[in-house]
Amino acid sequence: MPDDEFPKRAPPALRPLWAAGGAFFVGLGTVGIFLPLLPTVVFYLLAAWCFSKSHPHLADKLYAHKHYGPHLVAWRDRRAVSRKGKISALLGMTGSVPFVMLTLGFPAVIIPVVVLVTFGPWIWLRPE
Repeated sequence: MPDDEFPKRAPPALRPLWAAGGAFFVGLGTVGIFLPLLPTVVFYLLAAWCFSKSHPHLADKLYAHKHYGPHLVAWRDRRAVSRKGKISALLGMTGSVPFVMLTLGFPAVIIPVVVLVTFGPWIWLRPE
């Protein structure tokens, strides 16, 4: 008998761990609403993935959220990022370069530069 369930639910013994991970990422995403440098949608995506392995109805609640749901569904279905999301991500990554340079200096500034150069084009080239 074929198994049509996707994503595959975790074994019952591991579901509490996946649920805890989902709750953790919802918490981080919620903090990100108030702190501009934390990526709310990214953490909600991770939460939905964790919940899909433990309690799919909780993932469905995230996908149905009035404000963040459309972004989550766009990523889930098409791996798409909105233009506003792309600009926000790139501005955040770009802003982290001078911030790290001023606070931590060299060589720590290499890390956000590498992240920007590596993931910036990848984010920009995602479908909208």
